[in-house]
Amino acid sequence: MGPIAPRLKATMASFAILALFAPPFHGKIERLGPQLRERMTGASWHRGCPLGLGALRLLRITHWGFDGRVHHGLLVVNRDSARPILGTMHTLYRLHFPIRRMRLVDAYGADDHRSMAADNTSAFNCRFVAGTGRWSEHAYGHAIDLNPRENPYVTASGYVSPPEGVAFADRSRRAPGMVHRKGPAVAAFAAAGWDWGGKWAWPKDYQHFSAGGS
Repeated sequence: MGPIAPRLKATMASFAILALFAPPFHGKIERLGPQLRERMTGASWHRGCPLGLGALRLLRITHWGFDGRVHHGLLVVNRDSARPILGTMHTLYRLHFPIRRMRLVDAYGADDHRSMAADNTSAFNCRFVAGTGRWSEHAYGHAIDLNPRENPYVTASGYVSPPEGVAFADRSRRAPGMVHRKGPAVAAFAAAGWDWGGKWAWPKDYQHFSAGGS
């Protein structure tokens, strides 16, 4: 144990120094501007959606990446969730929880599968729950999918989505960006009143946090 303890102490000291000099968290809540409204119309939003664009807000936030650097991200959420979710993201930033990327789902043509394959964290998307005619909580701006590759959707029969996340279906695994029941991400979203899809009986939606159901 002799040579290990000093190395561990040195590593912990390095993390403490990095945290001390890390850039401060930046977060901003904005109404959707004309250009963003135009970009979203016909993609993540369309006529017939359960709420209008005026009910949504854009969050501009900083987050830690898997490369250990600070990145800028975008989320669109319901205006009633904007401030609580900003607080959640601030908490995750303070805890150095890594997020691969955070782009609006419109960057992927509002295609949920393309967004998940890119390991993209996203929120609003006016779509139904897969295989149903029922609006998803994403359609209300009340849901976020966090690091989909590290936190895939898994059924009792072994189906995994996205397929790139199959290695992470084993939740006994510990890796950066994974969400666990007693981990910081679940606690941070719970503080905003949002629940985790990993608590569902089956299927398990490990990436999914929402203010309501699916």
